[in-house]
Amino acid sequence: MSTTPATIGAQIAEFNVGFTETIGPELSAVFAGEQADLRAAGGPENAVSVGDVLPSAELVATSGSPIGLDGLLAGRPAVLVFYRGAWCPYCNITLRHYDKTLAPGLAERGVSLIAISPQTPDGSAAAVTNGELGFTVVSDPANAFAGALGIVTAPSAEAQDAHTALGFAVKDSNADDTPAIPYPTVIVVGADRVVRFVDIHIDYTTRTETADILAAVDAR
Repeated sequence: MSTTPATIGAQIAEFNVGFTETIGPELSAVFAGEQADLRAAGGPENAVSVGDVLPSAELVATSGSPIGLDGLLAGRPAVLVFYRGAWCPYCNITLRHYDKTLAPGLAERGVSLIAISPQTPDGSAAAVTNGELGFTVVSDPANAFAGALGIVTAPSAEAQDAHTALGFAVKDSNADDTPAIPYPTVIVVGADRVVRFVDIHIDYTTRTETADILAAVDAR
């Protein structure tokens, strides 16, 4: 008998318990400190907001072929999900959750679901394969689109050192060989490309819940 998946917040809370035990107190303290610093710094200035019109953007499909934002939107309303990369467990939890709980509701409403990250097309393909995702996932080389929306950040130097200790580097996953990543962000945009809803998460361990996104879509 199938059951409705728990909220993203509940899944992340459960994940964090095991993750902390796995990586140990020293690395856990590094990531906790980074999250505290991000919350203290507050949101990015001049970030995309409700009423803005999305700029044009050149993105890349998992096949490696370029695709413009206009082609992706195809004159339809859409939900854009900016995520850090397939290396981020919080992103993977979120994307899998959206595939099960959000994508079907959006399809019923004629709304596209598009996930965007700065990683290589191979990284985007890995996110699709590992998460068994049925919606569109594309790359944003050099964070050009995310940068135009004012939602780009980067892991702290201490966090990057912690990533290295765990056996990977964010820059190795990105198409431009830098550690720049977007703040986890959900944008609801109308068929006219006007932004109807924005939710930027400064603390990357929190994400926008499906119910909030569907409510924003229905209110457009």
